[in-house]
Amino acid sequence: MRIDKYLWCVRYLKTRNMATQACKKGSVRVNGDIVKPSRDVYPGDVITLRKEQINYQLEVLDLPASRVGAKLVDLYRKDTTPKEAFETNEMLQYAKTYYRKKGVGRPTKKDRRDLDDFTESPEDGNET
Repeated sequence: MRIDKYLWCVRYLKTRNMATQACKKGSVRVNGDIVKPSRDVYPGDVITLRKEQINYQLEVLDLPASRVGAKLVDLYRKDTTPKEAFETNEMLQYAKTYYRKKGVGRPTKKDRRDLDDFTESPEDGNET
C-alpha cells in the first residue's frame, strides 16, 4: 500500500491530498528515509510523521483494505511517539500565549517600556 494512502487510511491526515503534500514536503520518513508519496509500506516498517510540530512515530502492524473507523485504527498501527514530544508542544503553546493574547493589538507605552528595560543591558554598572 502507498504511504500516502496508508496515512489517510489510519486517520493521521484528513485527506489523501494532505498526505501526498506531507510526503512531498519531506515530513514523512519510513525507516529513517524521506519518501515520496508512491513509496510502498509493509508490516514492520517504522514511519515518522512531522505534524503540528510533533514527530509522530508509528509502527505498521497490518495494511487496511480501505479507510478504517477510529476504533479500529489500533489494529493497523502501533503509536510509539514519546510523551516528551507532546509535553514540548504544550510548553510551546504556553510560551506563545504568555505575554500577549492574539489580536490584542499594539503594545501599550507601558508594554514598550517593559520590553526596553528587559532588552537593555548595563554597560558599566556605574550609575551617576
